Amino acid sequence: MKVLPFTIPVPHGKTIIVQEEIMPHFYPHLHRHAEVQITWIKTGEGTLLAGNSMHAFKAGEVYVLGANLPHLFKSNPEYFDDGSTLIIEALTVFFDPVGKLAAMFDLPEMKAVRSFFEQWQTGFKIPIEMLSVFSGFIDRIQLSKGALQMSVFIEMLNAMSGLTDIQPLSADSYTHSMTDPEGMRIASVYNYIMHNYGRALTLEEVARQAHLTPNAFCRYFKKHTRVTFTAFVNKVRVNQACKLLVNGNLNNIADVAYNCGFSSITNFNYTFKNITGKAPRDYVNDYVGTVKIKNGIK
Repeated sequence: MKVLPFTIPVPHGKTIIVQEEIMPHFYPHLHRHAEVQITWIKTGEGTLLAGNSMHAFKAGEVYVLGANLPHLFKSNPEYFDDGSTLIIEALTVFFDPVGKLAAMFDLPEMKAVRSFFEQWQTGFKIPIEMLSVFSGFIDRIQLSKGALQMSVFIEMLNAMSGLTDIQPLSADSYTHSMTDPEGMRIASVYNYIMHNYGRALTLEEVARQAHLTPNAFCRYFKKHTRVTFTAFVNKVRVNQACKLLVNGNLNNIADVAYNCGFSSITNFNYTFKNITGKAPRDYVNDYVGTVKIKNGIK
């Protein structure tokens, strides 16, 4: 199956596509499609790669991904272990605002909704205080049919267009102008890094994934991602380190550093603070303090 583009199967007579997934892990390849995607993560955790940005995701969250935004819900490594009994569950609504629904989005009454989705091509995460509202919408859309389903769908879009204080998932929409061959080449590189960040990665071996010399690859990667190869690998590693630190799955910070592909504690501490703004130990302490406050523990 091609990594980019990805075709969503559209049932006959449908303009809103509802897809329920219960699988050992999420689809493991970077991809994009013409439809806007609204995904409710019911079970599972991992890393969301959207454009050139990364975000940890977990159960209960809802993400909105703009049309043609390259993305990957990368399940945590333990989901791929031999004998793993872990599963992911997700419920997703897909719709194409310039396909069969174009006439509806052109209505004067839908002007605000259309403008909202044009503004948020880079995608966003539903605020935590609104998760129950929008997971409820998605649930109702799945359970409804015909005109009632369309009514609930429009109600959800209207509520979504009124959201404030949301942050983009991707830094910009540069990927929308990427050709399919370019997208597939970058996707192969992204996938390789996401699957191999836990060990030493050389520029030469990653450049081979793009069939380029190291120097040409560095220029190519920076042009299409707006970040250097080293900066991207460090973001992947620090994102995984954040999850390991707060989950407490490893014995100490050194174990976390080496598990995520860093060659020394000094380099890990420097890189972690440079990306997150905090030292690893401070990051853990702040997280523990936040959890205690939410749980009413003094």
